[in-house]
Amino acid sequence: MIQFELADDSPVYVISVAAQMSGLHAQTLRTYDRLGLVSPGRAAGGGRRYSLRDILALREVQRLSKEGVSPRGIKRILELEDEQERHRVLLAELHAEITQLRTELEDAPLSAQPADQAHAGGTGPTSADSSRAAKF
Repeated sequence: MIQFELADDSPVYVISVAAQMSGLHAQTLRTYDRLGLVSPGRAAGGGRRYSLRDILALREVQRLSKEGVSPRGIKRILELEDEQERHRVLLAELHAEITQLRTELEDAPLSAQPADQAHAGGTGPTSADSSRAAKF
């Protein structure tokens, strides 16, 4: 059995197959494409090629349409869902980066200042500075 990921964006299904998979008529798919609701990829000859993601989007458009949402409303909902997904991915990437930076920071050795430089010329911390720091 072939396994597909929901994120499969490969445009492989011709319009008749996509119509069958989505439970819609091929003309409805053409209308959705013309309205910009679901825009499939194109083959070299110009024919529409739908991905699994497109099929799922077609089903969502059909569901929203049955609930009485206008085509303009459907388009806006799909745009907001796409934006939310992009933000979710970005947040996950930033979280991973923060985790990596924390690990690097925890693993980094503390740089020690040489004792002769710390007390030379009164530029280093004094015992009074150390006792003040300990209070915080």
